[in-house]
Amino acid sequence: MLQECIEPAWIDAFVEVLRRCAVRPGDTVAVLSESQSRPVLPQLAGLAAARVGAKTFTLNLPSVFETNKPVPRSTGASNAIQNIAPVIAALAGSTLVLDCTVEGLMHAPELPAILAGGTRVVYVSNEHPEALMRLMPNDAVEQSVKAHIKRLRATRRMQVTSAAGTDLSIRLENAVVGGNWGTTTRPGTLTHWPGGIALAFPAAGSVNGTLVLAPGDVNLTFKRYIESPITLHIQDDYITDIAGTGLDAELMRSYIAAWADDSGDRSAYAVSHVGYGLNPGARWDSMALYDKRDFNGTELRAFAGNFLYSTGANEVAKRYTLGHFDLPMRHCTVTLDDSVVVDQGKLQA
Repeated sequence: MLQECIEPAWIDAFVEVLRRCAVRPGDTVAVLSESQSRPVLPQLAGLAAARVGAKTFTLNLPSVFETNKPVPRSTGASNAIQNIAPVIAALAGSTLVLDCTVEGLMHAPELPAILAGGTRVVYVSNEHPEALMRLMPNDAVEQSVKAHIKRLRATRRMQVTSAAGTDLSIRLENAVVGGNWGTTTRPGTLTHWPGGIALAFPAAGSVNGTLVLAPGDVNLTFKRYIESPITLHIQDDYITDIAGTGLDAELMRSYIAAWADDSGDRSAYAVSHVGYGLNPGARWDSMALYDKRDFNGTELRAFAGNFLYSTGANEVAKRYTLGHFDLPMRHCTVTLDDSVVVDQGKLQA
């Protein structure tokens, strides 16, 4: 396991991100963390903000633990703020928020109110700093993500196929399209570091077909490479059957079923977002090189040419749940209308 002491190179990495976010001397930088945050991340954030001459303050909130519910992982929705009005006001009034919470504010209910103040948010993914330094934001990834966001916004239908048996049709009319490259200079926006992904949140009833998770694909919620095939049958957004005889399928069936509540809500079975990775510096095999507690897995969401299928909360379709799977897949072909953007796992120029 790598040590988590302060290293000068890691401070330099945070400084570079702040500069790419156009933070200037005198700007206000809020460093947000919680009691279960990786301690070195807010420390590095505060040191870097001081080095660029920003006015810095730190908010450290108690982590919140639920009882009598499944363990939530990979949700992208920190619940640490708990709608505390002074906390929201302080973050909204800052020039930039360095979000070092465990899950991040991407899907947190307080995010719209925070961004409405004009602040910018950089979610520092809960990775070891060594991974953050390897995956620094750069101009090439930024330009690629912006170009693919534009392509997705002009697309009516995404088709995903693979030799393993995936055949998935996704309508993108009325979808909300986005992406990130690790930095932001525009008020009222959020990004996450590492970056390098373009994605869409489809409107309700937009996804149909078959998704086959093959050996070497990834279940990031479990931080586990798939070792035995899983076939997901999807109808009008919802997984109707999880077929497979191995442990991977059994684990998926068990965990996702735990989020179906007594009222019959099956939001955890529905699509959250779909997209593909654009970061050539990110590596599919990196998960094998870290202990589970050392990494969060954003690198595997972003490696170039992966197709990312995610289940769970989708605000566009008005579905809300903490049950969530992020499933980066290799060797898929992704077609936007009649244009192939990923060919058998290879990102096209």
